[in-house]
Amino acid sequence: MPGGARHQKNPDKEVIMNQFQLQKINYKGWPNCYSLSNGLVDLVVTADVGPRIIRFGFIDQDNELKEFEETLGQIGGDEWRIYGGHRLWHAPEEMPRTYSPDNEPVATEEGDGFLRLIQAPEADTGIQKELILSLFRDKAQVTHRLRNTGLWAVELAPWALTIMAPGGVAIFPLPPRGSHEENLRPTGALTLWAYTDMADPRWTWGRQYILLRQDTQATTPQKIGAWAPDGWVAYARQDHLFVKTFAPKAEAVYPDRNSPLELFTDDQILEVETLGPLVQLEPGAAVEHTEEWFLFDGVPAPQNDDDVKAHVLPRVMESGR
Repeated sequence: MPGGARHQKNPDKEVIMNQFQLQKINYKGWPNCYSLSNGLVDLVVTADVGPRIIRFGFIDQDNELKEFEETLGQIGGDEWRIYGGHRLWHAPEEMPRTYSPDNEPVATEEGDGFLRLIQAPEADTGIQKELILSLFRDKAQVTHRLRNTGLWAVELAPWALTIMAPGGVAIFPLPPRGSHEENLRPTGALTLWAYTDMADPRWTWGRQYILLRQDTQATTPQKIGAWAPDGWVAYARQDHLFVKTFAPKAEAVYPDRNSPLELFTDDQILEVETLGPLVQLEPGAAVEHTEEWFLFDGVPAPQNDDDVKAHVLPRVMESGR
């Protein structure tokens, strides 16, 4: 049964955001969720835990995001749960700071054309997370906000992680290519983790694009990061293409050796991750990082650079990149 057909709608809680529909629903055991729809795609967020986007996809079709069935509907507790979907962290990654649980209810605020989800400040860090969501005719806009409610400044960066459903391939654009004679200095760098294996067959190393295939039989994690001036990343699966765009800043410094874009995969998921610049966040101040999401139909998964140029890049250009 398609994911969208599982929604249990509450007709007593329905408003119109401009020309788009916002409904309070029960979603897979969480009674306080919100569905945003523009008639083509729908997006579901949880208010029982989070802030999380747990679903994004074409209406009455599969969820483009991974859901961890064993954790759906759970609330409370001190352990961090992955749940699935899309989440907000603050970088750089550290244990236990990064893995602060998001198992408690979040406050919601409905405005003219947006829905805001507001988490209580993290007890250990004083950082408060917010997601601000808007849905337009052709895209979703997701703004990630971190606010410092503590007593001292904290160095951090907003980190937006989208957990894609398994079985697809991610498309990671490299900086523009050029000739040796006209490019004597480097134009980019690739960040590797200790477990990154460049010989792993899930990687396809093209001249302009890196492809990373999700394989449920491959148990060793893989991850890369890089400077990505084009400001987009994509994931192709079952003839659907998910594209998210962002605005990297050339003058800024990013976590993970200046990586505003990262990919991670294991045997269950593939994450497409974007990051904002590192900032010294003063008490009472907030920082934002915005993504725009697009979903296209009829796009085959690419196998190489030529496939990306023929099938993926035209869709990316439709998104404004």
